[in-house]
Amino acid sequence: MSEQTQNQAPVPQAGRHVVIVGAGMAGVQTAVALREQGFTGAVTLIGAEPHQPYDRPPLSKAVLLGKAEGSAFDVDFEALDITLELGREVTGVRPAEHTLDTATGPAPYDVLVLATGAEPIRLPGTEDIQGVHLLRTLDDAERLRPVLAAQRDIVVVGAGWIGAEFATAAREAGCAVTVVEAAERPLAGALPEEVAAPMAAWYADAGAELRTHARVEHVEPGAVLLDDGTRVPAGAVVVGIGARPATGWLTGSGITLGAHSEVVADDRLRTSEPDVYAVGDCSSFPSGRYGERLMVHHWDNALQGPRTVAANIIGESPATYDPVPYFWSEQFGRFVQYAGHHAAADTTVWRGDPQGASWSVCWLRESRLVAVLAVGRPRDLAQGRKLIESGVPLDPQVISDPARPLKAAVV
Repeated sequence: MSEQTQNQAPVPQAGRHVVIVGAGMAGVQTAVALREQGFTGAVTLIGAEPHQPYDRPPLSKAVLLGKAEGSAFDVDFEALDITLELGREVTGVRPAEHTLDTATGPAPYDVLVLATGAEPIRLPGTEDIQGVHLLRTLDDAERLRPVLAAQRDIVVVGAGWIGAEFATAAREAGCAVTVVEAAERPLAGALPEEVAAPMAAWYADAGAELRTHARVEHVEPGAVLLDDGTRVPAGAVVVGIGARPATGWLTGSGITLGAHSEVVADDRLRTSEPDVYAVGDCSSFPSGRYGERLMVHHWDNALQGPRTVAANIIGESPATYDPVPYFWSEQFGRFVQYAGHHAAADTTVWRGDPQGASWSVCWLRESRLVAVLAVGRPRDLAQGRKLIESGVPLDPQVISDPARPLKAAVV
């Protein structure tokens, strides 16, 4: 990225047109943040789906179970003078010409924000098999609601966060649930073995069957065949084996993509091309706090990042982005929260019994907290997040006493 791009002076707002591609949390919040921070130029939000912009977390809970019809954002776009162009697919971008290519023709911009999120990874060979579902969009949730209402036998492929949340909803709906996971434990890609291992018991406690070391050989109508020859009845199959940045449309644009096909952004969420920003699940950013590039596929990142993007577009008070990553998950009657990034930790400290209803795990590096996982202990999470931000030294002996507040461990 050129020095000139890095040090652009603030540009007068009047007459500038910001176009945001992606009408999920990151896109909507960018548009709202621009107005909240005083941007007076034109703002256009382009979404591929025809639906009014909506929040995704309720899809695996209230919407899926029929407790809510939708999860549209409570935003008055008209009052904020934000133009919505829904059901419009963007197919490419020409940064040198400041132009988007869309299914309905070119769209010029002065500033472009990439907020296309991530798309679910499909199980190979299942594209044309009836009864195989993903859970990413409102339409996905609508298709799955009658499946749960009919209380069919359901096979969930993948014991990650989305797989556990869907299995929870399916059990609540009265379905028989089998979860198949290729790894030896749930959340194998997200948490260390000793932390994820106690969570395996949650499935049986909820009446769901968890099969680990289980790979899907193929899916046929009414059944899933595993590589060990087991045939698992399946009135429906839900695939939750991860997601990848939705950036295929950027091929050939010149915008730098990373190892995971994510848009590579700098610490101000600017891309390699002038006047193009990236925020949310489709991008990665360098973390000064953790000394590495992070790609965070969670709701809070899509909520926080837009404020930085808006500030840098306006240019009056430029901002860097270095958050403490945060997410939560509701599964099998437990509220799980995580803050930070534990990869570089040198010490792990437990608070409470992982076989019990509530416990926490703290990760430290050189006596400073870098991450915390809290199960049914929201106070630990709240205090831990502040301790990560402050970077103060802590006493591991105090941390290990679950009867004492986490903040009491400050040395």
